[in-house]
Amino acid sequence: MTHPIDPALSRRDFLTASAAAAVLAALPGGARAAACPGKAAVLAEIPKMHAANIKRLQDWIALPSIAAENRNYPQGPEYMAQLARDAGFTGVQIVPTAGNPGVFGRLDAGAPTTVGIYFMYDVKQFVPEEWSSPPLEGRLVQKEGLGTVCMGRGAVNQKGPENSFLSALMAFKAAGCKLPVNLVLVCEGEEEIGSPHFGEVVRAPEVLAELRKCMGVFMPEAGQDRDGGVTVSLGAKGVVELELVSSGERWGRGPKHDVHSSLEATVDSPTWHLVQALNTLVTADGHTPAVEGFFERATPLSDEQKNMIRERVARTSEATVRKTLGVDRWVHDADWLESQMLLESQPTINIEGLVAGYTGPGGKTVLPHRAVAKIDMRLVPDMTAADTLAKLKAHLARNGFGDLEVNMSGGYDPTQTDQGSRLIQTQLATYRTLGADPQLWPRSAGSWPGYLFTTAPLSLPAGHFGMGNGTGAHAPDEYYLIESTNPKVQGLDGAVASFVEYLFALS
Repeated sequence: MTHPIDPALSRRDFLTASAAAAVLAALPGGARAAACPGKAAVLAEIPKMHAANIKRLQDWIALPSIAAENRNYPQGPEYMAQLARDAGFTGVQIVPTAGNPGVFGRLDAGAPTTVGIYFMYDVKQFVPEEWSSPPLEGRLVQKEGLGTVCMGRGAVNQKGPENSFLSALMAFKAAGCKLPVNLVLVCEGEEEIGSPHFGEVVRAPEVLAELRKCMGVFMPEAGQDRDGGVTVSLGAKGVVELELVSSGERWGRGPKHDVHSSLEATVDSPTWHLVQALNTLVTADGHTPAVEGFFERATPLSDEQKNMIRERVARTSEATVRKTLGVDRWVHDADWLESQMLLESQPTINIEGLVAGYTGPGGKTVLPHRAVAKIDMRLVPDMTAADTLAKLKAHLARNGFGDLEVNMSGGYDPTQTDQGSRLIQTQLATYRTLGADPQLWPRSAGSWPGYLFTTAPLSLPAGHFGMGNGTGAHAPDEYYLIESTNPKVQGLDGAVASFVEYLFALS
């Protein structure tokens, strides 16, 4: 049984041993007897480890594993494996794949309940010049309206929350307390390129056998928004990442190498050919997918899901969300409610980047022989990555662009979890215990490879959990909150404590 924590208490107060004891003492006698006697001791260790927990996060940020650049392999998985060992996992293995390796470990506490933990140790690329603080320093800086944050690539996606979870395990060790549940850890190093080989990790015989023992799988997150609100997502969109390549060689028109731009008068342009192809992928609004059959397997939102969205919209500040995202208006000038309905219900085709010819200072009058568009497509249930990719290829061929190379680099299907599952219900109960008022959300608009857990052969519930705040994933100035000035939002120690509470609740 968990004990309630007053949200008005400061982070330091509710984590000290005296505060923990006072909270327990305030419970009725029967509840005190049922409370785990080791919990207060574990929570009391967290503030003592505060500096070490920050240092571990900064050290991890300083070693970026970037799959798209093949950067820091094998250093990244080796570092992840050592972090797991330090936190108490045994039998830790680096699991080879056809791409970058995964990491697997177990923590056997002799408990009746076993829980799966998903980690990613890779991060997105970065351009240092775009950052206000060096992206690999993990520097502590002040963030207006929040407090002290750790700024760096991977700070919130996902090293900050993952480090907080590891810190919770270390608090158990420091207190001399066994975990109340057993853990199975599976990590990958290619999430940021669409997890093309993570299935090899999950389906490795030893890993799969351990995951079959789990009651569910969760990924640590910084789940609070700037106002302290918490959302529990019941799934995530799927994704397909790919490149579309137009070239004179493959097209049979235009040059086979860059030529002088004056020849545009007499030579076809592979770059314009790509632009014209891209223009067929969406309707005249520049937004709605126009690929034939794209929506035919997209399941509409249920009435229950629409009600979830209405409830969250009513309780969430549109102004805060717009400010965080840096946007002034929503697509189609939709209102706040409609924008969120679109976010949850719509599959998308997005241009991540366009590259052709010369992009340096000044001009260079060439007609490029090759142009590339980086595309991602987000999928809702019951779309699949394979079917969506096939429809895109068929659309291009049907519209005269069958010569374009379509190179899928990664992707996977959407994921869904029943809100009545023990995993989700325990998340809701734990958030309430911690003073938050969680709101159910149909699915994350982002993606993670949870389908490997929620579909056969495992068919487990899967989700995310964690207090704390951070944002800027994939963008400059990514951060994770360390010292909060808002009593409704937990900093590092509060995030660590939330994982302690969750593990007890899962037992």
